[in-house]
This record gives sequence, C-alpha cells and structure tokens, in this order.
Amino acid sequence: MINKKIAILGCGNIGVSMLQGLLKQESVCAKNIVATRRNIVELEYLREEGVILTSDNVEAISKSEIIIIAVKPYNLVNVLEELKDHLKPDRHLLVSVTTGITISKIQEVIGTKIPVFRAMPNISAKVGKSVTCICDSGATNEHLKSVKYLFDLMGTTMVIDEDLMESATILGACGIAYVLRFIRAMIQGGIQIGFDASTASAIVNQTVKGAAELLIEGHQHPEFEIDKVTTPKGCTIVGLNEMEHNGFSSSLIKGLVASYDKIGK
Repeated sequence: MINKKIAILGCGNIGVSMLQGLLKQESVCAKNIVATRRNIVELEYLREEGVILTSDNVEAISKSEIIIIAVKPYNLVNVLEELKDHLKPDRHLLVSVTTGITISKIQEVIGTKIPVFRAMPNISAKVGKSVTCICDSGATNEHLKSVKYLFDLMGTTMVIDEDLMESATILGACGIAYVLRFIRAMIQGGIQIGFDASTASAIVNQTVKGAAELLIEGHQHPEFEIDKVTTPKGCTIVGLNEMEHNGFSSSLIKGLVASYDKIGK
C-alpha cells in the first residue's frame, strides 16, 4: 500500500494517463492523490473516484509528499517559481516528467535541497503498460525505491543516466506514436486485402501484442523471430523486401533522429 500523498501537477494527457494507471492499482488509494489543471472542470469525472482536485498548485503540494510535475516545458520554470517557497526538504520529493529540462535547471530554480528526479513514462501508463525511464541527482536509495515503486505500478521502470533522458523520450514516449502509426497502416492494408475495419484491428492488435511478448519472454533479437516466418520464396520475405525497398526501416530511423534533434532546439 502506498501511504504517501501524491500530487500530479498539470494533468494533461500524460498526467491523466499516469493518474488513471495508479487508480487501477489496489495499493493506491484515490484520496491520496491530488490532481491539478488550469481548467479543473475537465477533470471533474475523477472526483467521483475520490481524487482531490484543485487548480492551485501550492495547495496541492501542501497536501502531498511526492510531487509529479507534468506541465509543458515552456511552463515548467513558472510553476517551479510558484512552488519554490513552499517546498520542504524534510517532506517533499519532486519528479519532473517534462521533456528537455535538466535536474540541474530544476534545482537552480527551486534553490531547495529536496530530492529531484526526472522520469519519462508514456501514455500506456493508463493501462499499466508504460516503460518509464528515471534518473536522479544525489537522491538516497530510499527515495529511488519510492519513485521506482510508484512508476512500476504503471508498467516497467528502468534507471538510466540523465544524458540519455532525451533518447528515452524519443524511444519510449514518442515511440508509442510511431508504433500506433505502424498499427494504423497495417489495419489499412488489412482492409485493402479484404477485412472489415473491426476484424483487421483485432487481428493487427493481437499480432503486435504477440510479437512484443515473443521478444520480451524470449530475450531474442527481432531477426531471430523473423527468420522463423521468412521461408524461401515465401510471401513474408517478398513483403518485407518490398517494404525495405520503399524505405521502411530507414524512414523510421530518420524519424527517430529527427525527433531527437528537435528536443535540442
């Protein structure tokens, strides 16, 4: 059971995804979560589940111990300025899920010796299937355990060096959009070869899920499994080669790199 009070500041898409993922866990009590948003009306449906709602960030952290900041990058410094005089080193732990803002920058703004983490989950936290990368600067093992346990409730968590956080953002957070676009294309292709949209979606979704589970459970490189279905002169290898001739892998890699370059600008 998580007994610590949690504040999620800036409940947009990622904030709400995390919140909904937490609410699915028996170890999390809704009344221990405070959620904020500028337009709090958009979160009213969460009040019925027991979540405390407010548009006042200072009020939210006064009720909390673990503070998750999920605001847009251009709003983060303003929010930190608002909070800094109310943060208590002996009580609060701060986790930023905001892209591109370093721990040192956060510490510079708040000027308070509280534990600071960066975390990068993705929107599948909503269904408990996120991959979350976390890093910290000088936090204790107990603090790290608390943060890792919290994000483990939403999926899988791994600790990385901070200089890889932007890469984690692209591969794990942006990456879910790339996978969804791939799934959409497969569904469209399924419709073209004869299935209705609902049946194509069901087949593709389960196929993608099965492919992921093969790699997770087998700890193998994708090509190991691909080799099992690419028989000589078969239809699979013809399809794969046609995709590669049209830049399938290279366009995906270029997209990843382009997204990564965008963070640095």
